Amino acid sequence: MTIFKYRGKNLYLENASIDKIAKKNPTPFYLYSLKQLEKNFYYFQNTFRKTSPLICFAVKSNPNLTILKNLQKLNSGADVVSIGELQLALKAGIQPNKIVFSGIGKTKEELDFAISKKILLINAESESEVNQISKIAKNKKCRVAISLRLNPNINANTISKISTGKKSDKFGISLEESYKIFINNIKNKNISIEGISVHIGSQIKQLSPFQKTLKVVDKFIQKLNNNKIFIKYLDLGGGMGISYLPKDTKFNLKEYAKIVDQFNQRYKLKIIFEPGRYLSANTAILVAKVIYIKKIQDRNFIILDAGMNDLMRPALYDSKHEILPIQKNKGKFNKKVEFVGPICESTDKFMTYLNYYKLKEGDLVCFTNVGAYGRSLSSNYNIRPLIAEIAINKNSFKIIRPRQKLKDLIK
Repeated sequence: MTIFKYRGKNLYLENASIDKIAKKNPTPFYLYSLKQLEKNFYYFQNTFRKTSPLICFAVKSNPNLTILKNLQKLNSGADVVSIGELQLALKAGIQPNKIVFSGIGKTKEELDFAISKKILLINAESESEVNQISKIAKNKKCRVAISLRLNPNINANTISKISTGKKSDKFGISLEESYKIFINNIKNKNISIEGISVHIGSQIKQLSPFQKTLKVVDKFIQKLNNNKIFIKYLDLGGGMGISYLPKDTKFNLKEYAKIVDQFNQRYKLKIIFEPGRYLSANTAILVAKVIYIKKIQDRNFIILDAGMNDLMRPALYDSKHEILPIQKNKGKFNKKVEFVGPICESTDKFMTYLNYYKLKEGDLVCFTNVGAYGRSLSSNYNIRPLIAEIAINKNSFKIIRPRQKLKDLIK
């Protein structure tokens, strides 16, 4: 995080002392920099300025209302995958004509609501869904704009659990089936297929999967054009990876922007992106307290008050988040240390370090880059309240979602 640094021995986010915030709020909690969110959005927007895309933030990555309201002020749209996310985006003030609705299992109720709100596009992911949309539109006596999500059968070279573009994945429609749907609906008075969508996975570090995808899309568009079928929109999804650890490879967004611009010189389509992680991941840290230090033969277990219910990504994806001490103490542990949580699961563990800074019980640490799929994947497992979300306001703070009360869980 660029607005995240030590001043002497103490860690600061922007101009705020994390230690002082922790003294006024029970740990664990999420702590955000809205300034970093703004910086990320403008960087993304400026990098793709030649293409001038519609940026639709992936709400599933961070559905905090304050986050969405701040993105709306930056002129962001929204990518939603449920009626709840759609309603939240609208509540945040995001205009319907900047909202796309993705997901393979949209119910009749969800489709009906989306159509009634006149959102920009529904990204259909099966022929059955296309037929359902057509029926609803007919009953409403309207014509609905949709796009088809293609499955380009591309290996994104990412974690298997967040791969979405291979033919064995549940997402999207095969190229052959998509083409048939276009042909079969040319004269459909209820729907207008105005675009195609592709999203091949998340946390992609290399450009080659995106380049391969654009080659597939190019051939598909040519096939449509040869049959006098023309589209307005190309939704390229998201998936651009970020660096979770200092040694991680950085995704070359500027080079990707050049590739997309060169591609679109030929077609002049309205490009849509659905970034989530790339915009919000590095905006937040998760602050936790050391409850106990448990020493065994080959390591020290650092037992935190934050568990896998608060930060699911390590247990779910075996992902790594750097853990930093809020205050640097003198000396290092003489054994490796393993950070774990209090949940009654062996998978409730986070990171193992050699030569980590000395810690004592009661000290504070933080997980970095948790602004995407951190709080949004949280649960009440072990009957644990969902933790607070706090945002920096200059050198002070404000609570943007309060900590859940235990009494509300055990009514």
